[in-house]
Amino acid sequence: MTQNVSATADATLLAEVAEMTVSALNLEIRPSDIDPAAPLYGEGLGLDSIDILEVALVVSKRYGFSLRADNEDNLRIFSSLQSLADYIATHRTQ
Repeated sequence: MTQNVSATADATLLAEVAEMTVSALNLEIRPSDIDPAAPLYGEGLGLDSIDILEVALVVSKRYGFSLRADNEDNLRIFSSLQSLADYIATHRTQ
């Protein structure tokens, strides 16, 4: 029997990614107040492209894989905290 290759982030990873995002960007919000489904860009959390680059750098260092600026899936990956955490759960090496 084969296992499903994709992974969904559990609550622990989701909380970890929220904390990491708040810490990396010095946001004035509690990690637990971030809606996992809210957009990271614009009207959701209000991040801009520079913020996303900072988050990508921290994720790359912490989880052992690169998030490249030219990845065509970036809009999906960074569409919400949940989608970012799901991507990390699938691609992490550490």
